[in-house]
Amino acid sequence: MSLSSSPRRGPVRGLLALLAAVAMLALVACGSGGSDSDAAGSGSSDGVTIKHAFGTTTVKKTDRIVTWGWGSDDATLALGETPVAIPKQEYGANAEGLMPWTAEKLKAEGASTPALLTNGDEPPYDQIIKAKPDVILATYSGITKDQYDKLSAIAPTVAYPGKPWSTPWREVIETTGKVLGKEKQADEVIAGIQKTVQQAADAHPEFQGRSIAAVATDPNGTNYVYTPDDPRVEFLEDLGFTSAPAVKSLYNGDISFYYTLSSEKLDALKSDVLLEYLEDAKTEQTFNASPGVRTMQQVKDGAVAKVVGPSVISSVSPPTALSLDYSLDTYVDALAKAVKQ
Repeated sequence: MSLSSSPRRGPVRGLLALLAAVAMLALVACGSGGSDSDAAGSGSSDGVTIKHAFGTTTVKKTDRIVTWGWGSDDATLALGETPVAIPKQEYGANAEGLMPWTAEKLKAEGASTPALLTNGDEPPYDQIIKAKPDVILATYSGITKDQYDKLSAIAPTVAYPGKPWSTPWREVIETTGKVLGKEKQADEVIAGIQKTVQQAADAHPEFQGRSIAAVATDPNGTNYVYTPDDPRVEFLEDLGFTSAPAVKSLYNGDISFYYTLSSEKLDALKSDVLLEYLEDAKTEQTFNASPGVRTMQQVKDGAVAKVVGPSVISSVSPPTALSLDYSLDTYVDALAKAVKQ
């Protein structure tokens, strides 16, 4: 997953294979119209129906699960099922293309590594067809309506419920549980994570009500400010922080969950605490060398929390059903040091 949570760049693959598969598979997602129900999902003997941004999808079989985007693979594994195919990760992943917590879970379960799908702006349709899915989970992703339609021609596809790349981690797990018919287990996973986060919040009452601005900087020096639409910010709010008003006032309409901000304007990003996501020491040096950074009040006050390293960043960007324990202590410690300044 990249710093901006955008999909990996990659070639468009398999459109001819897709057209051929439509004729072969006869697996079409249920209607793209809205539902009369206010519930996010409803079950019956005919399967479970899930509402999402592109309408509703009815899932009748889940023996072969393909996931796309971020977090649905971990949610599936946390609920005791192993997908047949998942996205191959690069940012923070091991040499095989698995996030460390995902690899650990597969090993603990004695499960084989799923087929790894080429990650890019366009889903690898030919690879997904080869996996012969019963359902495609893209609950936290950025698929377009056109991509959703193509995926739905392969198998019933569950998209995100609202905006792309903005689904709260709880809802990723909850939706996965509904699709798999494991709602109780999903509730238990969510409750376990919430308990862990609440314990961290209770241990740090100084977080309560403090305003925070979360910024990621890539190796080229581009700064990304995360908005309240982003699950990263929601996670910080779970710990007791509030999103700084400046985050909203400086928003330039780039994308709902983040926007770019030039280094010259960083001093306008006022908050009690500044959280920096930094890929490595070199990126940190680039960020700190900017005149705009040196004039930030948070930097002058030492109220800066630094999260460094792709795996650590990914584990909380946003957290998944499996990733939270990977670096929560490191993350919270960095925040605590910044607040105490």
